[in-house]
Amino acid sequence: MSKHTHNHAQGNPDETGGKASEKDRAAEAGSAQEASSQAPGGGTGGGVQDAPEGAQAETAQLTPEAKIAVLEAKIVSLEAQLSEANGNYLRKAADFENYRKRMNREKQDAIDYANTSLLLDLIQTMDDFERAIKAAEETSKTSPEVASLYEGVSMIEKRLSSQLENKWGLKRFDSAGQPFDPNRHEAVMMDKSADAAEPVVAEEYYKGYTLKERVVRPAKVKVLMPGSPDAQNAGKDEGGSAPSQP
Repeated sequence: MSKHTHNHAQGNPDETGGKASEKDRAAEAGSAQEASSQAPGGGTGGGVQDAPEGAQAETAQLTPEAKIAVLEAKIVSLEAQLSEANGNYLRKAADFENYRKRMNREKQDAIDYANTSLLLDLIQTMDDFERAIKAAEETSKTSPEVASLYEGVSMIEKRLSSQLENKWGLKRFDSAGQPFDPNRHEAVMMDKSADAAEPVVAEEYYKGYTLKERVVRPAKVKVLMPGSPDAQNAGKDEGGSAPSQP
């Protein structure tokens, strides 16, 4: 009984030694952590926090006037970047708008002038009608048969001309007595006159036509030029007959 009590009072040597070792290791770990925190760059995230803290320290050392100058410089830089970006946007928007308008115009032109070749062929038919009407105009005054033919051909010509103008936009224009315009007139003959102050269309051989305000066939005309008639004898030689059918 006494022996058992003695052993219990002394305790287990291994258990006592184990507890002492744990205390020693805890003490050593605490010393190492303290030494690490005191070392340069030690502590939690030591090196990572040094740079921001340094920058904040430098900013804190600036005078209020210097801080204002730094902020104003940043504002100027940002305003310059904004102005450049806004300019680039406006240029791109303008380029796109011009491109859109050009594409719409080209598309509309393709629609408006898709039948140009066909209408040019019909213009020659209109020329034939005009020649037939002019040839029968004088005879129709004395011959009832020719008068009926003249009236019928004139009605067909007017109806065809009206349909071409209203439905397709093909219009013919008069040139006699108008100032000569190289964009609308083709001079096939010329003569001189002292009464002419500028080149004038003296006679119209074939009428001109426009399609949607664009000249698709210029009028073939005789032009009266300023000057003395005696100065150009060749003009008299050229004035013999009208040009042949185009």
